[in-house]
Amino acid sequence: MATWPRYPIIYEINTWVWLQELGKNRKAPVTLHTVPEREWDAIAALGVDAVWFMGVWERSPAGIAIANQNKGLLADFHRALSDFNPEDNVGSPYCVRQYAVDEHLGGPEGLATARRKLARRGIKLILDFVPNHVAPDHPWVVHHPEYFIQGSADDVKNDPASFIETGGKVFACGRDPYFPAWPDVLQLNAFQPGLRKAAIETLLDIAGQSDGVRCDMAMLVINSIFENTWGDRAGQKPVTEYWQDIVSSIKRSHPDFLFIAEAYWDLEWELQQQGFDYCYDKRLYDRLEQGNAESVRLHLCADSAYQEKLVRFIENHDEPRALSVFPPLKERAAAVTIATLPGARLFHEGQFEGRKIRLPVFLGRRPVEPVDPDLRAFYVTLLKVASFEGIRNGSWQLCERTGWPDNASYQNLVSWCWSGKEESFLIIVNLSDFSAQGLVRLPWDELQGKRWQVTDFYTGQVYERSGNELCNPGLFVDLPPWGFHILTRWRPVK
Repeated sequence: MATWPRYPIIYEINTWVWLQELGKNRKAPVTLHTVPEREWDAIAALGVDAVWFMGVWERSPAGIAIANQNKGLLADFHRALSDFNPEDNVGSPYCVRQYAVDEHLGGPEGLATARRKLARRGIKLILDFVPNHVAPDHPWVVHHPEYFIQGSADDVKNDPASFIETGGKVFACGRDPYFPAWPDVLQLNAFQPGLRKAAIETLLDIAGQSDGVRCDMAMLVINSIFENTWGDRAGQKPVTEYWQDIVSSIKRSHPDFLFIAEAYWDLEWELQQQGFDYCYDKRLYDRLEQGNAESVRLHLCADSAYQEKLVRFIENHDEPRALSVFPPLKERAAAVTIATLPGARLFHEGQFEGRKIRLPVFLGRRPVEPVDPDLRAFYVTLLKVASFEGIRNGSWQLCERTGWPDNASYQNLVSWCWSGKEESFLIIVNLSDFSAQGLVRLPWDELQGKRWQVTDFYTGQVYERSGNELCNPGLFVDLPPWGFHILTRWRPVK
């Protein structure tokens, strides 16, 4: 297959649930080995560059038992599935028993088949890697207890929610320093040299089965973060960073293997410097959800080298369903924003159909929800836009917008443009509940001295404007609440 595109479009699929529903529709079990050809064709028709099969690794029976005793998790399960029963808890995909494809999903042979089917359609495959923790019944617990943060009998006695005794040893439960420990996983010691070597071996095996990995909570194993979280329990801080060791080792034998970091706490730049190809842009998500247009614009003023290595999204399995957070028109404006910015673009299976119920990752099935055909048609068109060469490989630039002393609504507009070899685009989005008017100045001097026709890709409406006017003072825009323009097909008027 060709190398990765500059700004890949990634489609996340909850593998277990997706196969369960395919089997239900066919009235026979479906694994990755037996997915019908039409389903692969349907994914290819979206125009995505990669499928992230979330949750293919072997689930943990020990983790399932722990989760089924957790009142908070059970309440979450019942919220998502009104008819929940314990068999619906198939285990967290981030409580990995071992990095082997779960036999329920088709095992390694099934994954290999799926990868071939995707590759034939020009689609790459992304899988998960969890650096911070593993399941209590992972083989390392018995064979390599030195890979873990360990405790004492007093720790179990004084903090039973954070420490587990098993096999005569006490292990710390995995944790994020800002939240209580996760009771179903054990904490790996990112400072332990043997653990780093084992992680490299694991990832080399994953690299033989896929084209990239999404690394769960990647910032937790940064040296400074890990030291602050675990202190003396972790031992001597290494000279090198965990990710520098891991990424460089994998890239030596698999140079095109993609590393994506789930990242928070404004540590994206640091992780990029440690080798990640892309990092989650949670800051943009938060600003689209809770902030205003100016906060989004300021976010987009960051250095282009940083922005090009971000993953833009308004939904994934960790966030609420977009339509449950964003009102319908706002969702579309937010989707246009993330789909037409530089960086990787992440979409979540069910997002296009308008699903609203966020499914806990433990569950193997989900409730039936109605499909929104208008929303799906919107996303199909948006993915076409995101797939254009001018947006895939063009030159991106934020556009200046201005207004008038008696009308500051222009501040609700955010605009950017793409200059491609064959086609250029101007995107303008009103990120507010109010109509907005303003002037958007194009940075294309070659427009001057001619009149131009331009087409709105969504509405098909054609506009004719003076090139001099477009460059200064700018294109006059009047957009309704959450309205947008995607202007393309720039043609000089003869």
